Amino acid sequence: MPNPHDFPAAGGRLESGGSSPGCWDALWEIKSCMNEIEAYFINGTIDIGPPCCQAITTITRHCWPAVLAGVGVTPEESDILRGYCDAESAAADVVVSFQPLPSPAVVLN
Repeated sequence: MPNPHDFPAAGGRLESGGSSPGCWDALWEIKSCMNEIEAYFINGTIDIGPPCCQAITTITRHCWPAVLAGVGVTPEESDILRGYCDAESAAADVVVSFQPLPSPAVVLN
């Protein structure tokens, strides 16, 4: 895993330029969920969990997205992951409520 001291320019962007104070935490979280990310791209059927998606969202929306290259994620893969996590987040926000159907009217002749 890259050390923040190895990338002083990126560190400055992450710490002062990003709007989220959790940029480095998000990067460490992404490192811990690389198995999910790799399986997603290899199999296409593995779901990426909420903590990993939160980290992806933090990095791509509030930090310096190019830092993902440090953990082996290409810019194209970063865009795909962001789209996946945005869709997952939107799906989680949808609340479905079911109400019972009214009884059918019975017509007697």
